[in-house]
Amino acid sequence: MEKLKSLEALNRLRAEFQDKVSLRLDVGTTIAIGMGTCGIAAGAREVMHAILEELESRDVQAHVTTVGCVGMCEKEPLVEIHRADEPPVTYGNITPAKAPRLVDEHLVKGQTIEEWVVQR
Repeated sequence: MEKLKSLEALNRLRAEFQDKVSLRLDVGTTIAIGMGTCGIAAGAREVMHAILEELESRDVQAHVTTVGCVGMCEKEPLVEIHRADEPPVTYGNITPAKAPRLVDEHLVKGQTIEEWVVQR
């Protein structure tokens, strides 16, 4: 990235990134990944990277965000998927290897993976 040398350059960069963030937020699907210390220790960071890679490779639009501990430490890493006009579904014990199935079944096909659900 080029070094910013003026307030005008900073404002242009800010406007560019705001447009990208707005597009990401307007897609109607949010994926929240538990990133409390318990989640990170259980591998949530790697899960997040695997989900991001899978979304990109399949060109699936979703807003990926992080949240803190939700109190189900034994089920970490936790991934909550909230699609527009549907109640959120929280999946537990997600690993990077599960990311392709999660994206394919829940986001592409619209099917809940019942054996992974820990909360609705």
